[in-house]
Amino acid sequence: MVEIKFEDALKKLEKIVEDLEKGDLTLDEALKKYQEGIELSRACSQRLESAKKKIDILVKNKKSEFELKPLEDSEE
Repeated sequence: MVEIKFEDALKKLEKIVEDLEKGDLTLDEALKKYQEGIELSRACSQRLESAKKKIDILVKNKKSEFELKPLEDSEE
C-alpha cells in the first residue's frame, strides 16, 4: 500500500465501514472494500505504534530531578 497520511487513512476507513453497513454492495464489492479496510486498519495501527515508540515521558525521580523515560516504562 502506498504511504498515506494517518488522517486520510482513517477517513477512508470510516467511509468503507459506512459503505459496508449500508448493505448495498455486491458480495465482490463488499469483499474488495473489506480487504481495503483491513489494509488501512493495519497501516493506521502501524503508524500509531510507531508514534507511541517516539513518545517520551518526563518523570520526576526520587531526587526530585526530571528525566526522560520511554512511554512503556511509565505505564508500570
